Amino acid sequence: MILESFLGPGGASAAALLLFRMTGVIAVAPLFSGRYIPLQLKAAFTALMVLMMLPVATAVAPPDLTVTAGAIMAELLVGFTLGFAAGILIHAAEVAGDFVAVQTALSGANLLDPLSETQMPVLGQLLGITAIAVFLSLGGHLVVLDAAAVSLAIVPQGQLPRPEGILPLVELGSRMFMLGLQMASPVIGAVTIGNVALGVLARTVPQMNVLMTAFPLQIGIGLLILSSSLPLLAHLYAGWPAELRGISEDILIRMAPDPGEAS
Repeated sequence: MILESFLGPGGASAAALLLFRMTGVIAVAPLFSGRYIPLQLKAAFTALMVLMMLPVATAVAPPDLTVTAGAIMAELLVGFTLGFAAGILIHAAEVAGDFVAVQTALSGANLLDPLSETQMPVLGQLLGITAIAVFLSLGGHLVVLDAAAVSLAIVPQGQLPRPEGILPLVELGSRMFMLGLQMASPVIGAVTIGNVALGVLARTVPQMNVLMTAFPLQIGIGLLILSSSLPLLAHLYAGWPAELRGISEDILIRMAPDPGEAS
């Protein structure tokens, strides 16, 4: 009752639902979801974001807004979707590292990733950490928080998103693998050409030990092309914040319920 009288009609419900939406974002978005961040710090940051966005949520919240199971699931779905969209570039970089590791015969060189606490190829960790550093340097974390604030106006609280809004998640998954393949394509092409040349050489010189020659050749070509192509990814990284903002708005618009449709 005290919170209701302080925030006004529907204010307490708006604050509770906003807490679930921000929890979904923090639980999935890159950097915010890292296990190296203590849970107490995550909880404090989530509460701070709720307090900062609460005036906007209260302004657009209907007076009869109530907290229901359907509303909670809808808020979590919106938060998870925004967080997953923000991590597409980072996950794509990790996928590219997996592709490069397979092509260079380094897929067995796995280490414990300190960010996700899972086993991952070394090259995948390298590209993933690089993508996170670029993500922070370009202000990607601010774009994620801005998208969460904008979502309050596009997908109102207390209303269920349209089922068609789930389709962008599938499209984002396919886009992640496409971006990973694009990042790894120079290494894949160079290693393939090297293998073809090695096959022709093996037919010309049957006495050559192809197996002993292929491994250092694949590793050398792969690492050389990877180090040469990393600066070329700057163009892709530089335009990512604006592209992420467009992806988030497109997803939110497709998830927005029809006017007058209440949960």
